[in-house]
Parts: sequence; structure tokens; C-alpha cells
Amino acid sequence: MPARNAGKTLAATYKDIPPGTVHQVILVDDASADDTLDVAHELEITAFRHERNFGYGANQKTCYAEALKTQHGIVVMLHPDYQYDPTLLPTLIDPILHHDADVVFGSRVLGANPVEQGMPWWKYLANRALTGLENAVFGLHLSEYHTGYRAYSREALEGVNFRMNSDGFVFDQEIVAQFVNAGFRIAEVPVPTRYFPEASSASFWQSSVYGLAILGVLARYWLHKHGLKRDVRLESLSRRYREVAKRTGDDEHPR
Repeated sequence: MPARNAGKTLAATYKDIPPGTVHQVILVDDASADDTLDVAHELEITAFRHERNFGYGANQKTCYAEALKTQHGIVVMLHPDYQYDPTLLPTLIDPILHHDADVVFGSRVLGANPVEQGMPWWKYLANRALTGLENAVFGLHLSEYHTGYRAYSREALEGVNFRMNSDGFVFDQEIVAQFVNAGFRIAEVPVPTRYFPEASSASFWQSSVYGLAILGVLARYWLHKHGLKRDVRLESLSRRYREVAKRTGDDEHPR
């Protein structure tokens, strides 16, 4: 759980996680100004705190680094703002459990109309435009790339150098580019979302900066893929992927 001022929604999020679904909950508090950390301690959640606000991407880096110190095979990112439905966690991890995917996105676009659920119309249009462009560049057919509800196999997280990515929001798309470049399989499941005042949501300005940053990620990926300009984050990961594949005898997926 990458947390920032989630004191009002953390308990509800945590209590809706189906019993027996997860072995451990890890929360990283990115220097919240509220009682997020106190609530986490009351719920007996394993919690870590950044001494200052490093950013959403930096928060995820700490989350994944701590998760990989355990022996568990699947890592799920669930925002503690109660926007994404925790009861759907078993559905999210199912494709990984059945070895059908290495990464799973909880898509707000599959199923119910996200605008009817409360997503601002301008955010929906931007989502559609960026998703179409990302599909074209990555050669995929996903319904969306900008969800905050994701599941990763241990092999996928260990197979990419997420620590080199941005500390900001664009981290989400940089790690996708790394997964695509390394050949990991990405699946989707529909997840409804809630929009209410306590749920975190990027402003129009933040969303605009995020959109421009995504274009930069796509440009770097395209140049790297076509051998025009190497990106050390992608190049190093490709090499590691080949080493893992060679050790496991799997030419397609590191298992």
C-alpha cells in the first residue's frame, strides 16, 4: 500500500481485503500530514515511513523492495484510499496463480462505464487517447494502462530494475515499458472504482504533466526498440531477462 494522507480510508480498505487472501500487508507512508501511520499501527500492518515526501514512484520503490525481502510469490499494489475494491483482490491475482500472466492490471474501462462511476470526463478522454498510443507503441491491446490496482509475480518485479525509474507518477508507465521490453505477459481484469472526496485524484495540471511524461517514456521505448538510442534502464533489463531465461531454460518467460 503506497500511502499519502490515507488516515480516513485506510481502515476501510484493509478490512475489505478478503480473509486468507494475503500473507502480509506492507504500507509505506510517504510523509503523510495526517494519522496514516498511527492507523496502520492500530491495524497491525507492517509499516514504513519516508522522512519527507519523495513522491508516488519513490513510494512504490520502497513498497516493492520491502515486499521482495519476503518469500511471497505475488505482490499486489492496492491504494489505501478505498478507490479500488479490495474484495476483488482474488480476481486480480488469479491469472498469475494459474500461470496465465506475469502482470495483471485492474482495468477501470472493462465492464462499467468509468464516467458513470465518477471519473471526470476530461480524464477519461485523456485515458483513451494515451491508451491508444501506448497500445500502438507497445504492440499490445490493453483497455488501459493507468490503473493503480496491479498484481505482479515475484519473477516480474525481480526481472526489471524498477529502482532506476522516476520518483513521480510516471513510474507506473516506466515499469510497464520495462515489462514489455522484457517479454513479461500482461493481463487485465475489470475492477469498478469509487470517486469521492477522500479518494486521491490527480488535478488537471498534474494529469497534464503526467501525460507529457508518458509521451517521453513512449519515445524512449520506441527509440530503444528500433536501435536508435539505447535506454540503460531497458538495455540492462533485457540483458538480465536473457540471463534469467538461460538459467531456467525458458526462451520466452523467466520462470
